Amino acid sequence: MQAVGAIPKKKEVGIIDHPMPTLESDDHLIIKSLDVGICGTDREICTFVYGDPPKESDYLVLGHESMGEVQEVGSAVQHLKPGDLVVPSVRRPCVNDHCAPCQADLQDFCSTGHFVERGIKMSHGFMTEYYSEQEKFLNFVPTSLRDVAVLVEPLTIVEKAMSQVWPTQSRLPWVKHKNANGGPSGKGLNAVVLGAGPVGILGAMKLKAEGFNTFVYSRSKAPNPKSELVESFGVPYISALDTPIEGLLDQVGNIDLVYEAVGVSTIAYQVLSILGLNGIYVFTGIPAPKPPIEVNADTIMRNVVLKNQVVLGTVNADQSSFISAIKDLDVFMQRWPESLKALITKRFSIEDSQSLLLDKASGIKNVISFDA
Repeated sequence: MQAVGAIPKKKEVGIIDHPMPTLESDDHLIIKSLDVGICGTDREICTFVYGDPPKESDYLVLGHESMGEVQEVGSAVQHLKPGDLVVPSVRRPCVNDHCAPCQADLQDFCSTGHFVERGIKMSHGFMTEYYSEQEKFLNFVPTSLRDVAVLVEPLTIVEKAMSQVWPTQSRLPWVKHKNANGGPSGKGLNAVVLGAGPVGILGAMKLKAEGFNTFVYSRSKAPNPKSELVESFGVPYISALDTPIEGLLDQVGNIDLVYEAVGVSTIAYQVLSILGLNGIYVFTGIPAPKPPIEVNADTIMRNVVLKNQVVLGTVNADQSSFISAIKDLDVFMQRWPESLKALITKRFSIEDSQSLLLDKASGIKNVISFDA
C-alpha cells in the first residue's frame, strides 16, 4: 500500500511502498486512514533535524494528526467496532517498570525519555492507507465530527495545558465564576494567545469557550485569512506590526494567562516580561535551533518572584486530553461551525504530499485525504 515517508540516510521524502498491517494481537484493530493533517513537526522532520525510523526500517512513515475508520477488530477489543470513526493518540509509553508516569498511562510525562511517538520517534505514523493500533490508544469520534475530527490531536495541546492551568491556579482565588457544569470559568480573566496557526486558533476557541476575555497576538498585519477566522468567532486579533509589546497591555489589561503557540523565542520572552500579577504562562512551541537571543532576564525573574507568576511547558497529551478535545470540538461545532470548518484550508490527495511537506507552507491547516 502507499504511505508518505522520510528516509533520513538518503534525505528523501516521498510516497513509498509500505506493508499492509496485520492484527498484531487480540487487542489491536486495523484502521483505514481518512484524513491526516500536516503540521510544522512533519515539515521539520522532512528537514532531517530530527525524526527517527523504527529500528527495523530505513524510513519513517510520517503523520500524527489522524482520523480513520475501523475496518477489523481483534477478539479482545471491547468498545470499538467496524465502521466507527477514531482518532489515535501519538505517544507510546516506555517499557521501564520504574517509570511511574508510563506505568500510569501518562506517557506524556515519561521520566526516562525512552517513549516512542507515532510518525515522529521510532514508530511509523498514520500517513498511510491503513495502520494497526491497540484499542487503548484509539479514541471514538461521533460521525457528526467527521469533517473536523482531524483537528482533535492539535486541540489536545491546549486541553492538556488547561488541565494543568486550573489546578495550578487553585493556589489563589483566581476564579470568581463557575461554568454551567459547576467547573471553573475564565470569566473576568484576560488571556492572550501568541500565534494564529492551527494550535493558536484552536487554543483561542478553547479559551473563548471557557469564558476568558481572549485575544490573539500574531505578527501578520490584518486583515488576512487568519485574522478574519479568529474574529469570526468573536476573538480580537492584534497584529504585532501595529501594536508593539508595550502597547499590548493598553488593549488587554492585566494579562492573567498567556498561551504561547508561536514557537518563536524572541516574541515569547518579550510577552513573558509583561505577564500580569499572579499570571500563568504556558509554553507549547518548540523553536528551531538558532543562535542565542537577548532576554531581559532580570525583569522576568523579578516578575516571576514578586508577581507570584507560574511558567510551565507542556507536550503531547494523554487519553483524558483526547477525550476532552473531542467533547470541545463538538462544542465548537455547535457554536462556530463555519469558523471551525474554515480551519481546514484544503484536502489534498497523497500525490500532493511531497509539495505540501517540502514547499513553502500555505493556508492554515492542510490535510491529506485518503477517502477521495
